[in-house]
Amino acid sequence: MAKYVFKLPDIGEGIAEAELVQWYVKPGDVVAEDQPLADVMTDKATVELTSPVSGTIVAVHGEVGQLRQIGSALVEFALEGEAPAEPEAESPPAPSPAEPLPATEPSATRPKASPLVRRLAKQAGVQLEDVKGSGPYGRIRRPDFEAHISAAQQPQPSRSPADEFTEVKLVGLRRKIAEKMEISARRIPHFAYVEEVDLTALEAARAELNARYGERPKLTLLPFFVQALVRVLPQFPQINATFDDEAGIVRHYAPVHVGIATQTDNGLIVPVVRNAQDLGLWDLAAEIARLAAAARDGTAKRDELSGSTITITSLGTLGGIATTPVINHPEVAIIGPNRLVERPVVRGGAIEIRKMMNVSSSFDHRVVDGYEAARFIGEVKALLESPTLLLAR
Repeated sequence: MAKYVFKLPDIGEGIAEAELVQWYVKPGDVVAEDQPLADVMTDKATVELTSPVSGTIVAVHGEVGQLRQIGSALVEFALEGEAPAEPEAESPPAPSPAEPLPATEPSATRPKASPLVRRLAKQAGVQLEDVKGSGPYGRIRRPDFEAHISAAQQPQPSRSPADEFTEVKLVGLRRKIAEKMEISARRIPHFAYVEEVDLTALEAARAELNARYGERPKLTLLPFFVQALVRVLPQFPQINATFDDEAGIVRHYAPVHVGIATQTDNGLIVPVVRNAQDLGLWDLAAEIARLAAAARDGTAKRDELSGSTITITSLGTLGGIATTPVINHPEVAIIGPNRLVERPVVRGGAIEIRKMMNVSSSFDHRVVDGYEAARFIGEVKALLESPTLLLAR
């Protein structure tokens, strides 16, 4: 009986450590080659680690939520026969679930699962659509399938006072979001600015454009906001910027790469519309819709999830009167459209019903002064309230 130690491999992102997100094995388990062992997360993606050998698990090292060093022992095996040679120090990058689905995938809505899980589900007559996956981007693992079968066979327990709460440890993407928000709130001196904008004319223009060009991508308000930003930002280079506070360097960007904060089942993700200044209104609508769909189904590429120079965050119809959005570090500004409402407004001494929106924004006070922020939002407001000027190129 030979012993083999599987070490946490270099997954090709120049990192020194990775977080353990989930174990799929425990001591005593007999595993086959290529069977999933664990999921680990880096700053960019969740990666599934599979077994390089067939054998019996003797020991596992590390708990869920713990950071493990690259090259540290992860799983110990007992093998029949001789142990294989240790892998080279620099192994090729592990595949990332953020890569797009292959062209042969019939639908992005098809449940993500391994061939083993699909075979077990077929044998048991279970629809995978009914199974909740705990893997990256909702991937269904064997423990998920077995838990689903077990729950279906057990009567539902009655509630008791001890069942009033459940403790959930922050791991994986949720933990990364928490860490990034903590960094932003701790290191950036935010100041908020809220302005009301009359979108009556813009909403009329949007409705007319959607009716006249129904074959084109549907226009929401977001493409108009992006258009306004790219028209105004050249006048305010200190706002289309990032701040490396450790080096004390502010980087002003000529292109505008707009992050679109998107809520997904796995948490808040910010895909990036690159070179937004080069895109027309319908191109922006199509790109925003494409990136949001990719973020939600887990097919967004890594370079589509980083590199933004300013971010827009919107709760859509759920939006309230005003928000104080947290800046997407290391950017220096974030824009937050709120809910669009009809309300009475005094115009020329008369009361009219207008479509109004409060637009929230936050700025890094180390880089942007209040006067500059007010001027910037004022210019954005002027374009949004005059769609003919906004659409003129």
